[in-house]
Amino acid sequence: MNTKILSDLHFDNRFVRDLPADPIVDNYHRQVAGACYSWVNPTPVRAPQLICTAATVADLIELSHSELNSDVFVQLFSGNQLLPGMQPHACCYGGHQFGNWAGQLGDGRAINLGEVKNSQGEHWTLQLKGAGPTPYSRTADGLAVLRSSVREFLCSEAMHHLGVPTTRALSLMVTGEQVRRDMFYDGNAELESGAVVCRVAQSFTRFGNFEILAARNDVELLKRLVDFTIGADFPHLAAEHHGEFTDKIYLQWFTEICKRTAQMIAHWMRVGFVHGVMNTDNMSILGLTIDYGPYGWLEGYDPDWTPNTTDAQGRRYRFINQPQIALWNLTQLANAIYPLINAVEPLQEALTVYRTEYAVLWQSDMANKLGLHVFTESDVDLVDELHHVLQVTETDMTIFYRLLANVNVQLPNGIATQSDEEVISVISAAYYHLPSADAISKMAAWLRRYRERLMQDFIIYGEIDAQRKIRMNQTNPKYVLRNYMAQQAIDKATVGDYSEVKNLLALLRYPYVEQPEHEHYFARRPEWARNKAGCSMLSCSS
Repeated sequence: MNTKILSDLHFDNRFVRDLPADPIVDNYHRQVAGACYSWVNPTPVRAPQLICTAATVADLIELSHSELNSDVFVQLFSGNQLLPGMQPHACCYGGHQFGNWAGQLGDGRAINLGEVKNSQGEHWTLQLKGAGPTPYSRTADGLAVLRSSVREFLCSEAMHHLGVPTTRALSLMVTGEQVRRDMFYDGNAELESGAVVCRVAQSFTRFGNFEILAARNDVELLKRLVDFTIGADFPHLAAEHHGEFTDKIYLQWFTEICKRTAQMIAHWMRVGFVHGVMNTDNMSILGLTIDYGPYGWLEGYDPDWTPNTTDAQGRRYRFINQPQIALWNLTQLANAIYPLINAVEPLQEALTVYRTEYAVLWQSDMANKLGLHVFTESDVDLVDELHHVLQVTETDMTIFYRLLANVNVQLPNGIATQSDEEVISVISAAYYHLPSADAISKMAAWLRRYRERLMQDFIIYGEIDAQRKIRMNQTNPKYVLRNYMAQQAIDKATVGDYSEVKNLLALLRYPYVEQPEHEHYFARRPEWARNKAGCSMLSCSS
């Protein structure tokens, strides 16, 4: 790969070139109609300092790694300078928040610098999060603080290396500015260190970009935006239809969005990720995980858990509800593009594709998590029973599935000779508390049944335990970004020690690999973190 210096990056800003801009150039909060974006420059900061970069993201835009520590890089990705060809702007979109239409939202603290076109013809949008107010900031300041920026930076990269579709993060900076935040919206605002993350994605277009136009009955601009999106982000569809944009291509486009969304959600469920704020403005048309706020990973297996304090009562965005919420969000997108199709049934068929795709992926993922070759109808009951048993005593999801690969199908003296305690010893490190006799009995019964199911596969396929373990460990991560780990990195970063941010970035690049030097990260959440701010539930300001 031929790498470039910063000044040689090639910007091809299709979005602003092909779609209408807000004619008002002054930066003040307002409703923006008849436009897809507003021109806005990042707000300069006093003393930017680089914390960390992700070299693999620099590779996407073919940027030389030697540039990552340069002063020019720091000035550019803190918002103090612009490169020739950059055309900074913020996008207009709306959205349903917690099930209710919220009207215009938009990029309130995100500014797109421009689209870099690499030698492969790929377009990568560079976006600063926390670089100051935009016309869409409403009553907010458009800034970000260190704690939320550390979480965004680390989780973007952690998710990518887990194999989950996601936006990426190129850099994390502190700005030298102080930002006032009320973390839990309880009237106790404090000054915190300001920070900026450079996010990178092939597109940041959301369901809400289309919803706002439909809500305003601006069908002409809606069609224009959909046509642009298909041509830019789904070029295979445009080529298949020879550039003719009809209801047929719109339905194929929506169907593909349904499939990509199903794939993303299936990955979330596979690794135990909970997004926390699945509003339609946080849903990517490319099926990317976007906007990392109050997210978390299931620790004790609780399907009703949500990390979001704002959602503590209704738990709309709890773990187990994510597949259904994604379908609901897709239905809102279908409503938005209905004026281009004027038929309900084909849109409903596309939504059925989501259901089918997700069901197939769920079965495949569960087979892989359990080390089965094929998921059969009888395995549904096996999984349902497991999910029940996991809740009898608080059991860590990540640790349980990782340890499950150590189950031996062929025991020297047979399963029958083992006590219940001996049977569960293989996964006992996943328990947060000493299990009761009832919990031991239920888990042992399930493990015996599970071994019998593995023996069926062994008889058919002849796969030895070591081979199955390799397959399972490629699906069940050993390391995930637990909230307490992120908070420990934040605590150190707050006093100027960025070593833990870098340690976690290195660790999470290989989440499925045994890393003996990092074994201490393969552990249950410490008891001190159970109710600590930032380690349990978080707000949208987190």
